[in-house]
Amino acid sequence: MTSVPPPFDPELAAALELITDVISPGLTLDKIDVVRQGPGIQLLADLDLTLDGFFDVEDRTVPGPEGAPDISLLICRPAATPADGAAAARPLIYHVHGGGMVIGNNRIGVDGPLAWAKELDAVVVSVEYRLAPEHPHPAPVEDVYAGLLWTAEHAEQLGADPERIVVAGASAGGGLTAALALLLRDRKGPRPLGQMLMCPMLDDRNDTPSAHQMAGLGVWDRTANETGWTALLGDRRGGPDVSPYAAPARAEDLSGLPPAFLDVGSAETFRDEVVTYASRLWQAGGTAELHVWPGGFHGFDGFAPQAALSQAARRAQMEWVRRVIGG
Repeated sequence: MTSVPPPFDPELAAALELITDVISPGLTLDKIDVVRQGPGIQLLADLDLTLDGFFDVEDRTVPGPEGAPDISLLICRPAATPADGAAAARPLIYHVHGGGMVIGNNRIGVDGPLAWAKELDAVVVSVEYRLAPEHPHPAPVEDVYAGLLWTAEHAEQLGADPERIVVAGASAGGGLTAALALLLRDRKGPRPLGQMLMCPMLDDRNDTPSAHQMAGLGVWDRTANETGWTALLGDRRGGPDVSPYAAPARAEDLSGLPPAFLDVGSAETFRDEVVTYASRLWQAGGTAELHVWPGGFHGFDGFAPQAALSQAARRAQMEWVRRVIGG
């Protein structure tokens, strides 16, 4: 099954050399605590989430799942009041952060949704969920679900329209976003306008050709992927009884879901599972837009935002959100 990996985009390859001096692709369970304390996570606390005063920023604690701890939501609202008040309720982007199910907080990756929201005059809510392995499935996805329910129920208080919610996430957050869409369908919860799945982590089986091709390469390889899924699922990982709400690729029925945007790099572990998921959405009668960025490594647009390919990816994401919300 192994073969020569596809080449990295030359501009991204140069960036990757610098990145891999700090980030090793092969995360193992014994290194999770070290990565959590790394400088990258700490730097997030210093980000200007107001984008030079455009947003009012609030951390709010809201009820978690029944019998579970409260959860923290990062709420970013445009500071300007709409001229016509309630009639101008804004769209809302509900964001789920990445981090392989094992690291991160609600600031990771929120720069992308904030950029869309500034352009489209939208509200952003980013959810903090419990991390594995301390909190295995279903804790993370149930936190994400509880946060979405609270957000939809209180959207008007946030100056947003509960009928104009887009759910979005990258990497593990993309997988959790796909799982959220399945949960909302099956529990008959609020229906998002769309689901933005950026390089999503969808399949615990970790056995696609791209997973084998990219072993030891990039920023998240097959070893790291096994670590993340094992942290979430324990001995069930790769077995016959994995819930689709943990690994959306396990879902037998992908019908009745909101329109989806999926993107992925051609040179990353998740390539084949993302392409397969998009194909299955079409086969189920759904709407999906798929981008496979040539030479992109996992999360390239976040790690190397100035690269030409990254800027193309960010434009495609922005334009899809614009179309979905009708902005």
